[in-house]
Amino acid sequence: MFEFDIKQLQLTVHLKLKQLQREQLSTLTYQNIIDTLFDSVWKDDYPRSLFEAVNDIMNLTADKIVAYLSKKAIIESRQHCLDDYDDLLQG
Repeated sequence: MFEFDIKQLQLTVHLKLKQLQREQLSTLTYQNIIDTLFDSVWKDDYPRSLFEAVNDIMNLTADKIVAYLSKKAIIESRQHCLDDYDDLLQG
């Protein structure tokens, strides 16, 4: 998969996370970014160099992450029935 130092990528993801939390998405998590990268950005083709990976990470936008997370939530909700949400629906 990656032939370069994973710690450099982790640092880049943390830097992007802090930027997005500060500017737009205060509740964003590290895992949200990782999921977006692996399941959306790198779904068909992993980066071949550290430069490509860092570039992909730094070019992530709040819109792209929210779009991915929304799609993921819709797909995951198909596995549940309305009764699973009783605690949320009762008022």
